[in-house]
Amino acid sequence: MTAVQIYALIAIVLMIAGGHWLAYRSGLSNGLTEGHGEGFSEGIAVQSADKSEEIRNLTLSLKQAQNKHEQLYDLYKRALEVSRLGEPTRITLLEIAEKLRIAAETFAAFRTGKKLERETRALRDEALAIAALLEPVDQENAA
Repeated sequence: MTAVQIYALIAIVLMIAGGHWLAYRSGLSNGLTEGHGEGFSEGIAVQSADKSEEIRNLTLSLKQAQNKHEQLYDLYKRALEVSRLGEPTRITLLEIAEKLRIAAETFAAFRTGKKLERETRALRDEALAIAALLEPVDQENAA
């Protein structure tokens, strides 16, 4: 083979390689363009819909958690108020219960005071029940 033939062979190989490379890049470019067409936008729309549904569900869960937190906080505040009632309140309730017992016995002496007697006894029972709730708990029994 002569030098001119070798140069021609190298030039032909390089031109074929260049042609293949250009065809590959052109096909790749066309494939990307077609891939980002209708199918791609549908995929994006499906993903967006899935994410919006997930966001709605998470927002709903957050609102439910906030409502539950508010309810628990209200219960906490109420329990804190009740815990501030102490021995003086319990003693006052016991005194009220005693006065109600005396009033119930007084109403029992009258023939027309049966309804007042029942109401007074019911109020006395409620006062005793509240006083029992306020009774201090022994540390040994609590443990």
